[in-house]
Amino acid sequence: MKLFLVLMLSALLMGIAWAAEPVNVNAASAEEIAANLKGIGLSKAQLIVEYREANGSFLHVDELVKVKGIGVKTIDNNRGMILLEDGQVSTDN
Repeated sequence: MKLFLVLMLSALLMGIAWAAEPVNVNAASAEEIAANLKGIGLSKAQLIVEYREANGSFLHVDELVKVKGIGVKTIDNNRGMILLEDGQVSTDN
């Protein structure tokens, strides 16, 4: 039983230690987008990639609302995690 509790605690702490990283929606794969943005699963992330490939790079974070299934609330919840180019986190409201 002690071993089980130790393993569970270790797993929990490892999960807490992992944190999402800002993601460049103009360069990232669907898997990277889904792994790092809240409320965006693999299918929505794939739609972001498809939209980007068809229409070119996003110039402003708010352009993500043009992707089916992505709304203002999702963008607002992730605004500090969305990059449009490497190293530039969007802080615009």
